[in-house]
Amino acid sequence: MLTRRDAISQIALMLGGAITAPTLMAMEAKHSGKAALADTFSLSETQRKIVAAVAEHIIPKTSTPGAIEAGVPAFIELMLNDCYKLPEQRSFLKGVSDLDKAGFLSQNASGQVAMLKLVESNTKELMNSYRVRLQKVGDNVDKETLEGNTGVPFWRLIKELTLLGYFTSEKGVTSSFEYVTVPGKFEPTKLKPGQKAYQY
Repeated sequence: MLTRRDAISQIALMLGGAITAPTLMAMEAKHSGKAALADTFSLSETQRKIVAAVAEHIIPKTSTPGAIEAGVPAFIELMLNDCYKLPEQRSFLKGVSDLDKAGFLSQNASGQVAMLKLVESNTKELMNSYRVRLQKVGDNVDKETLEGNTGVPFWRLIKELTLLGYFTSEKGVTSSFEYVTVPGKFEPTKLKPGQKAYQY
C-alpha cells in the first residue's frame, strides 16, 4: 500500500521534476521525527485566511474537493512550524505579510488571481538564481533539488506545500485517483474521456 511518505516523495514529479532542498529536508525531518532548528512558527487569523485563499486558488473546488476542504491550510502551517528552518519561515511570513499589505483579502477572486500571477512572475525571476543539484534520498535514489543563498520564495513554498498537502490527504488522493489494491498482472487499459488515473 502506498504510504503518505511515498506519496510525498513522488510529488516532486508534479513540481516539474525539481523540488526545493528545504522542502525535501522538511519531508525527511517530519519522517525521522527531528524538529527543525527554528523559532516557533504561527500565523495570525488574517494570515491564515490569506494562506487558505491562496491554496484554494492553486487547487480550487470543482467536481473534486479544493485545498481548503482537504485540510491543506492547516497542513501548511504545521509543516512550516515543525519541519522548516528559519529562512523559509521568514520568507513565507514576508510573502503573506506583503499580500496583507496589498489588500489581498479585500480583492474579488479575479483581483486575487491577478496579484498571485504577479507574485509568480517575480518568483520565476528570483528562482533563476537557484542551483539545481542531485540530492540522495535513498540507497539508489537521487532527486533534483533547488538550492539558493536565501530562503525559498513565498510563492514556491506555498505552491509546493499546497500540492504536498493535497495529494497526500485522503480527500485529495481519493478524488484524483482510482485506487486498485492488487493490480495483478500487467494489463494495459485505455482510459475513457474524463476517467481518473489509477493509483496503486
